[in-house]
Formats: sequence, structure tokens, C-alpha cells
Amino acid sequence: MASEDERSVDELFAELPEKWQRSLEEVGMGLPELRRIAAGPDGMRRVRTILAEFSEATTNPRPARAGWTGYGGGTPVWPWARLLLVAVVSVVVCLLSSLFIGKAAAFVGLVLGLPVIWVAFKTRDSRGAPVARYVTAGAYLVLVLVGSYFANAWYLQLRGVEQTVTIATPTHQWTHGTRETYCRVRLRDGSVHEVIDNKENCADRVGQTTTAVVDPAGHYKPSLGTKSDIGGVPEGYVCLGAAAVLVLAPVTVVVMGRRTRYDRAIGTAV
Repeated sequence: MASEDERSVDELFAELPEKWQRSLEEVGMGLPELRRIAAGPDGMRRVRTILAEFSEATTNPRPARAGWTGYGGGTPVWPWARLLLVAVVSVVVCLLSSLFIGKAAAFVGLVLGLPVIWVAFKTRDSRGAPVARYVTAGAYLVLVLVGSYFANAWYLQLRGVEQTVTIATPTHQWTHGTRETYCRVRLRDGSVHEVIDNKENCADRVGQTTTAVVDPAGHYKPSLGTKSDIGGVPEGYVCLGAAAVLVLAPVTVVVMGRRTRYDRAIGTAV
């Protein structure tokens, strides 16, 4: 039988239970990485140390230390993946609700933000975790608040159709002690709709024709003017940036956590 020093990396790895092998692969210390370490200076000693420490941590798990969960503590991938999933689903639900309740969808986003915050603080403490929690929450708030306000503009930019409409008799309502005028237009099919924003003085233009961007599906109110008048482009870039941050913050924490465990395993952690 070969001595401890004569056995290869493959043989040492094969002796581990399959469950342990999968755990090593999950933290980036699978067989390919162990082979790479073994090929370096004093490689086999380092490989045996890694496997010995892993075996001890798995057999006798200890409470995770702040900043590093150790091999026995598992990997923080799932808690952060769950946060990302809950946040993305909440943003999508918020934006979809704007199809039916318009800008009031912001309140839906704020309510759905409660489980997002709860899941965020259920993530395990690790390197960069506190900052990532607040960054993720901030990106979420930007998406639901800005997104719900400008969802109609983005939708009309993509799906809206420019057509000639006739200015109809406006409606009047009292808002905060002020009598407000709400412009309405008559579409080609004869239906009358309030417009999104009162961009023109419509009270003195009843019966005149103008251009408006109309939602063929009828989810959003028409917008007076052409597509180039709708706006919302800068806000769209803001939301794209927030979406990128929402994804990158959890991913960065996971990568940093794995990097820390890897560095500790090979003895190079600072």
C-alpha cells in the first residue's frame, strides 16, 4: 500500500466521501484546483493540509467566525441568491402592476420592499455583506420608485403608436383647493381618454386635431405629442444602472467570500 507521501492528489481526493467532494467543488477547491496547487512548490504538503483542515471542519463543525464561514460553515451562495430572486421578482411585480394602477405602483414596490429587506438581513455575515445589503436595498428602491413613475413612458416608447387625435372637452377636478383641468382626446375608434400629462392648453382647443402616442392595448393613457416628446430616457439609464447594481452586489459578496475561503485554504489570506 502506498504511503501518505506517495499517494497522488487524485487518490487523496477519491478517498473523500462524495458529499465532501461536492462541498470542496462548491468552494472552488475541487480536483482541478488541488492538482494545480500540487504542481507548485511544496504542493503536496499544501494539498494534504487543505484536505486535513477540511476533514476536521466537516467532522467537527465550529461556529462560523465573522467574515469567514470556514469549510464547515458551507457557502453563502443560497442566501444571496434568494435575496436577488426576491428583489427581482418584487421589481417585476411592481412594474407590471403599473399596467393597471399607473404611478400608484410605487406603493406596491414599497410594500414588497419589506420582504426584500427581511431577506437581506437574513444573509450570513461575511466580507462585504453589510455594504452589499444597503446597496441592494438602495438599488431596489431606485428601481421601484423611478421605474413605477416612468414605466408608462418606456412602454409607450416601445409599444406606442403615433396617431392623429381630436382634443375633446376636458374634465375639471378640485385638487388641494385648486381647480385642475385634465385634457382628454378622442381616438380614431371614437373612445375618449384622459392624457398622461397636460402638456398643452387643451381647454381652448376642443375640436382641434393633434398628434398623440397611443397604447394599442389600452393599458396606459395617451401622451400628447410624438414619441420624442415622451422623455424618460435619462431615467431609463438610471434604472439600468440600478438593475446592474442589484445583480452585482450579491454576486460580489459571493465571489469575495469564496476568494477569502480559497486564500485561507492555501495560506495566502491577509
